[in-house]
Amino acid sequence: MQHVNDLGRDDIKQLVLRVALPSMLAQFVSVLYSIVDRMYIGNIPEIGDTALAGVGICGPIVNLVGAFAFLVGVGGAPLMSIKLGEGDREGAQRILSNCFLMLAALSALLTALALVWRERLLMWFGASALTFPYANDYITIYLLGTVFALMSSGLNQFIVCQGFANAGMRSVLLGAVLNIILDPIFIFSLDMGVKGAALATVLSQMASCTYVLLFLFGQRPPIRITFGGYQLKVVRSVLTVGFTSFLIIAIDNGMIIAMNAVLQRYGGPGQGDILITCCTIMQSFMLMVTMPLGGITGGTQSILGFNYGARRPDRVLKAQKYIILLCVSFTALLFLFAQLAPHLFVLIFTREPEYVALASRAIRIYTLGIIPLGIQYEIVDGFTGMGVVQAALPLSFWRKLIYFVSLFALPAAFGAEAVFFTGPISDFGGALVSVVVYLLTIRKILNKRSPAEPLPEV
Repeated sequence: MQHVNDLGRDDIKQLVLRVALPSMLAQFVSVLYSIVDRMYIGNIPEIGDTALAGVGICGPIVNLVGAFAFLVGVGGAPLMSIKLGEGDREGAQRILSNCFLMLAALSALLTALALVWRERLLMWFGASALTFPYANDYITIYLLGTVFALMSSGLNQFIVCQGFANAGMRSVLLGAVLNIILDPIFIFSLDMGVKGAALATVLSQMASCTYVLLFLFGQRPPIRITFGGYQLKVVRSVLTVGFTSFLIIAIDNGMIIAMNAVLQRYGGPGQGDILITCCTIMQSFMLMVTMPLGGITGGTQSILGFNYGARRPDRVLKAQKYIILLCVSFTALLFLFAQLAPHLFVLIFTREPEYVALASRAIRIYTLGIIPLGIQYEIVDGFTGMGVVQAALPLSFWRKLIYFVSLFALPAAFGAEAVFFTGPISDFGGALVSVVVYLLTIRKILNKRSPAEPLPEV
């Protein structure tokens, strides 16, 4: 496997595979950050199921921190790819230096705000008297490592977009493997419980962050982190492109928060915590779907952005064909597993028969639409990779709207467990509209990048 990919000249099929597979594997392994934490937490004697529900409450806060990394990383990396495709190295350099400054500033701001508001946030997000202590222990330590989370995730995008997909994969693998090693030591050997899981995650993110910084400050990449050249118009451009990914993650958090609140309301005392525990397991499985899927579509944005900037619509269309095929193949495999053997995944977290049965049923229902979801991921991320946020953002909003309408309507009519049908309803509805919009607009979007058209300034 090559270490550097020529985004403008390599064979498209091979290029997609060389970029997408390491990115997919990296995101698949990064799921282990949360999966391994939850697996060990769920198996803590006597308190495992309650502690797992508490950590599940922390999910929206953890994801929201990650959303800011994507705001800058996914906002800046496609623009950098376009600049590299245009041959504008100075513009690419300017983008990276501004994004590094933005990530540093956001890290300090988010750490301060989240620590001050964490207790109120946890109660708003569905914590109960039983689950709050575990949620508070976990999130307090996790938030102290915000700078490592933002830097490692955000800057990794700038490694991949320069053609170093394998280096990007190694940065994630380093953190994930270290997390797997440290979790049982801190949780069980040192008897730190939930606090140990959070500490293991922070130290693992610190290792990934160190790797990314050493790489981007080093001599290997063509575009390295430098200081200076800070411009407000660059910041605006990055935020405009990254806002789509940020908003997707932020609204996804809102979906998790709303689902937990609905389950508590309609499940009632006691049963509500059980439903949230099973929902946490179901959401953990969905991470196994969406994060590697995002690795495929997000990692290959560099191919689309570079060739869009180089005015090669033929390579853009050919790349998207192979990316969609890869997305469908991956989601089809996960769909089969979810329908045939979800209990094998659930047993990682709990052995309680009631939890196993309910969580398995939730996974079967919620994953009914993940194959069309894979198609929508590529359409939305593909538009984002080419900087066409005016198409990506409405399509993402549409799927979320369907979800929220279903979330509040279904349990009111059919009971708490009807919440699990919100997934397939929004996945099918979102994908259908996305495909129609893509077919109607993609040729027009690519045709606008004619040689006579002046290039946008960044």
